[in-house]
Amino acid sequence: MILLEINNRIVQETLTLKIKNILDGGKPDSVDITVADFDGVLFHMSNPDDNKSKILISISLKFYVELQQHGADELIKREYGSILTSPEAGYNVSLLFDLENIPDNWQELVSKASHLKRNCFASVFEKYFQFQENGLEGDTRAVINYRDDETMYVEAKKDRVTVIFSTIFKDDDDIVIGKVFMQEFKEGRRKYQQAPQVLFSHKEPPQELQDTNARTGDNIGYITFVLFPRHTNKKARDNTINLIHMLRDYLHYHIKCSKAYIHQSMRAKTSDFLKVLNRARPEVKDKEKRTITGRTFKQN
Repeated sequence: MILLEINNRIVQETLTLKIKNILDGGKPDSVDITVADFDGVLFHMSNPDDNKSKILISISLKFYVELQQHGADELIKREYGSILTSPEAGYNVSLLFDLENIPDNWQELVSKASHLKRNCFASVFEKYFQFQENGLEGDTRAVINYRDDETMYVEAKKDRVTVIFSTIFKDDDDIVIGKVFMQEFKEGRRKYQQAPQVLFSHKEPPQELQDTNARTGDNIGYITFVLFPRHTNKKARDNTINLIHMLRDYLHYHIKCSKAYIHQSMRAKTSDFLKVLNRARPEVKDKEKRTITGRTFKQN
């Protein structure tokens, strides 16, 4: 199974194409692209004030206000200080690329721009990872409503960081396949002792959320990751953030792929069975019979 890309490929490839065109002596052309990403996130690439020599990349996250409570603005300034600009109307963060003044490290900046969503998410994880590293417990639990009716909870203890995702399964089949995936995570930890502990609860929230208004229901699932210092230290935290912020999308993507594979296998097997049945059908040969008067006829 594949890991989903943590960057937005359309943003990266479009920016790279526009900049290489200028470096090769071409003229700037207009751009106006709206790109949908996971979790209802939107990217918009455009020319501000119809100036073709400038490209504005903006991102809209419904939950950005909640991320701001955990240092999102500070992290964005740290990562994008040189290209950060005033947000476009209707968007939360905007980056500006000037095609008349392309820096030597433009490839690094393009890569960072394509990771804009990831870096917005990273603020809440970095905050609570730092709490754990300092041996402190977070004063409050982070609650990020990253999708409609779906929530992420992050809490720091002195020896661990707990990340809980709530998710909705639209079909009963999704619940069954989702449980199989969670079991595979548990099996993986038996083979790799360095892997984080993964827990899955169905219908009811885990014990950590018993004192909250976390949703309950037959189609509600909760996925809990228990991250220890080996996952949250400064050397490992970037990789941990890359993987864990895509967990919900990874799970549902592979549920859909599994269902598609099952349906494809069923159709292929049904086709094979029909071929066998067709080969087993006896051939009926027409027999010519004669009446008492000498006339002939065929009996079907």
